[in-house]
Amino acid sequence: MKSKSNVSRNSNAKAAVEEVLAGVTNPEGILFFCDYPRIEEITEVLKKKYPNAQTIGTAGRGYCNDIIDDKNIFIATAFTDEAKICAGVMKHLASAPLSDLNNLEKALREIDPKEDNTVCIELCTNNEERLVSTMNVSLSKYRVNLLGATTFGTPEGKTSKVSVNGKIYENACAFMVIKNTSGKVFVYKENIYARTNFPTHVATKVNRETKELIQLDNRPAAEVYANDTGVSRDEIVGNVFQQPLGRVLGDEVYICSMYDIGRDGSLVNYKQFGENDAVTVLQLQDYRKVVEDTKSEIRRNCGSIDTMISFNCIYRYLLFEQEGYTDSYLRSMAEVCDNVGYVAGGEQFKRQHVNQTMVCAVFE
Repeated sequence: MKSKSNVSRNSNAKAAVEEVLAGVTNPEGILFFCDYPRIEEITEVLKKKYPNAQTIGTAGRGYCNDIIDDKNIFIATAFTDEAKICAGVMKHLASAPLSDLNNLEKALREIDPKEDNTVCIELCTNNEERLVSTMNVSLSKYRVNLLGATTFGTPEGKTSKVSVNGKIYENACAFMVIKNTSGKVFVYKENIYARTNFPTHVATKVNRETKELIQLDNRPAAEVYANDTGVSRDEIVGNVFQQPLGRVLGDEVYICSMYDIGRDGSLVNYKQFGENDAVTVLQLQDYRKVVEDTKSEIRRNCGSIDTMISFNCIYRYLLFEQEGYTDSYLRSMAEVCDNVGYVAGGEQFKRQHVNQTMVCAVFE
């Protein structure tokens, strides 16, 4: 695959697009991130300049290698050659995303994907679990992996938006099926938290709509968490950077971030738990070592790398900011290849919605 990635801080939308995509004449597809006030204007400029390109994007904090911001910024990756791309939208996420599943089916048929050279990248505004289940009805038939981000950083009082092929949508998912016609596509999930010696519990009462974990082993979830970790009830929410919850599924662990305590001692999370889920407390690891291990795995698995599309959870970003590690982290990942991405409110990986995770797609 061949692509071009760049960033502009030019306040003029048209000039920013010209700067980032200089020399790009007829791209197969464009993935972009920009500041919230200009998403409609940039969408319009891109559609006018590249009417035939498949394009998706959203607003918030994006990054390109070691540059990261959410104000007066435009970041894009243009897939210029050796790629087959089809973008589309799934609307009504809060009620009936299944009604637009045919859009994804059509894109998959058009792309004719292969398991090792195709990925579906999505940007969604809400209702991640319902979306992931719906999309995998089609993706699983073709064995195509899903990689996604939930929008984050929408100004208070405003509505989250995604851009698809020249149009703006709310309560929707923008997706892009990308087939690398000259190499493979690899996907990775990086956890900087791991299972240690904390016990594993059973979720005995939950509220999936409010994402509340009400009881573990028939006891209030907050009480169980406090007993396991030794923190007080008042310290639980603030302890999420050090010891979040994890859903255990076989050999995999999926991070779940708690952000509030309910009146009955429940833990309110950004990810749903189901009844009878296996749940444990996770422990922050040496994240610098974890990052180096991820880089080594990518280099070991991939041949000549063209680019990386990654999504980092806002909680990872806040932790790295607190630790003074953000700039070092971005520079370190850029040593592998061009790394373009977005700071997300949640991440989607294959069949799961997760929190506090980095997910990425690497294109040969």
